[in-house]
Amino acid sequence: MNHVVLIGRLVRDPELKFIPTTGMAVTNFTLAVDKDLFGDKKQEAVNQGKPTANFIYITVFGKSAENCANYLNKGNKCAVHGRITTSSYEKDGAKQYKTGVTADRVEFLEGKKNDSDVDNDIFTPIGDDEEIPF
Repeated sequence: MNHVVLIGRLVRDPELKFIPTTGMAVTNFTLAVDKDLFGDKKQEAVNQGKPTANFIYITVFGKSAENCANYLNKGNKCAVHGRITTSSYEKDGAKQYKTGVTADRVEFLEGKKNDSDVDNDIFTPIGDDEEIPF
């Protein structure tokens, strides 16, 4: 069984491309997934300059790819459901290998944030505790 579920934050904005022969949308992005480090172990890793996250290359196809490109951006949190994929290519005469995740489903845990989307007037301050009805 090859099934992966990851939750993390986008390292940079997603890149949307289209396959020339079919016109199918393909979006790629890198997801930073925290390692299971807490307290002293996390601080020790930070002090030694070691990464506290794994950086996973994600590929999404079709309508999901278009949605990811339109509604996700750098720093957004999302969940990815998919499968591990590997590929190889030659660079400077040496064979290189690449491991990533092909997503079957991406869940947006935070939406795209714009200053125009924020409504600062939705909450009305109530004053002191005597005005609270309970």
